[in-house]
Parts: sequence; C-alpha cells; structure tokens
Amino acid sequence: MASTKLQKTFSSAGNRKTFTFSVWIKRGSVSSQAVILDSNYSGGANEHRLFIDNDDILEYYDYSSSAYQFRYKTNRKLRDVNGWYHIVCSVDTTQGTAGDRVKIYINGVQETSFSTAQNPSQNHDCILNNDQLHQIGTKNTGAAFFDGSMSHIHFVDGTAYQASTFGSTDSTTGEWQINTSPSVTYGTNGFFILKDG
Repeated sequence: MASTKLQKTFSSAGNRKTFTFSVWIKRGSVSSQAVILDSNYSGGANEHRLFIDNDDILEYYDYSSSAYQFRYKTNRKLRDVNGWYHIVCSVDTTQGTAGDRVKIYINGVQETSFSTAQNPSQNHDCILNNDQLHQIGTKNTGAAFFDGSMSHIHFVDGTAYQASTFGSTDSTTGEWQINTSPSVTYGTNGFFILKDG
C-alpha cells in the first residue's frame, strides 16, 4: 500500500472563492479510500477534500462550522486500474447560479449525475487555499493514502478553468489526452508539479 504524500502550508491565504485543481491519476487498487487532495485545520473540524471512497465513487466537499458547505458524490464509479483518469475541480462561488459554482470534470466531461449534490452559498470562502496545511495523497490523519500514480497536478489560485484547458480529445482515437503545457495564470499560491513523473 502506498504511503507517499506531498504537503505544503501556504504563508498567506489566496483566493478562497475561485480556484482550479487538475490532476491525472491512475489507481493501483480499488474498493479502498484514496485521498487525492486534503486541506484542513483544527483537527479536521474544517476541511476541504477530494477523494475516492470505499465504493469507488468520487467525493468532493468543503466542511466548516460543523456542516458541509458543499458536497458532491458521483454516481459514476472509478474502477479502472489500467487507464488514467483526468479530474478537474473548477470552483467559483461568486457565480449567481448555484449550479455553476462548483464543476467537476472527469476525462473532459462535466459530471452531472450525483447521488449527493449540495451547492455552496454565493461568495462562500472555502477551506482550501488558506494559510494552513495542504496535502496531496493523504488526509489529515495520515491515512487513506492514494494507491497508484499521479501526474501533471495543477493548482490555480484565482481562476476557474474548464477541463479543456488541461486536455483535449484526440481527433483520431476520440480519447481524452493531456495538454502538457496549458496556458494558465497560477496566481499567488498556484503551482504545477509532477510534470515529468
């Protein structure tokens, strides 16, 4: 089982209303919780998490003030251990339409089928991109390590990009493929890591 993680504590908060997280993942096993992104403080009482749960569904949420501020659980199951998944979470809570505030894409297609779909309130400040611990590959307790591979991780502070910024459909095969050099503005706390492995 994997036990590798990346972590960073930002020196100051960035834009907590508008940001994008993009990652390519390849699962090493199924039917076990696998955390992709986690940010938390106060012992997990306030947290922002993207993960695959024990049932192989993707879950994305922001939790604070003893309640979920937004929460999405896909009906789709991510059980392929041979291919890569491209996941993009595009957040802009300033949007007037509630359904436009959080968009989740898998392999270039926006997810619309959810078992849980709770939208954030307008102008909600998320836990992510604050001046506290951020981790890739595990959650705050050091458990639920991601088993598999990750590549081309982008975090964009201040802009909500669509999946088409980071990938495109091959005109011959119809497969979703990576854009290795997307044109993005990373902002104050943004980064691009694991570009070459």
